[in-house]
Amino acid sequence: MKDTSLRVPHGEWGKVINVRVFSRASGDDLPAGVNEWVQVWIAQKRRVSVGDKLAGRHGNKGVISLIAPAEDMPFLPDGTPVDIILNPIGVPSRMNLGQVLETHLGWAAQMLGFKALTPVFDGASDAAIEDALARAWIAQRAGAVDLNPANDHPTLQLEVAK
Repeated sequence: MKDTSLRVPHGEWGKVINVRVFSRASGDDLPAGVNEWVQVWIAQKRRVSVGDKLAGRHGNKGVISLIAPAEDMPFLPDGTPVDIILNPIGVPSRMNLGQVLETHLGWAAQMLGFKALTPVFDGASDAAIEDALARAWIAQRAGAVDLNPANDHPTLQLEVAK
């Protein structure tokens, strides 16, 4: 029997996050001459760099194109720095409004000083998010949500800090 194992190269590191064992005895479909197959997933935590691909839990994905110094990044009117900028084309093309709603909820949670847990497929409702935004007084405090007097629905107005 020949050992054809792959090994982690010297100097590499990581945490084993999953191991799966496949075997002919358990009915798994394996290549000819292979009786057992082991897959090991190793994860590394590292700083992101230009060219890295990221994916969110709402189906959004993208490649990091620029990592700019903090002083060159946009900020809100109150001086709060923006952590990440998403491509606005991603929302209408993928119809993944969840990321926008979660962003609003996170913003309101920060203003009110609480942590919001929104499990996938069972997260906060639209009404709960609107309520949190209203309670956070975002219209007065950050100037980013405007209440349309014609229909009393909040509309997002993004402002560029100067």
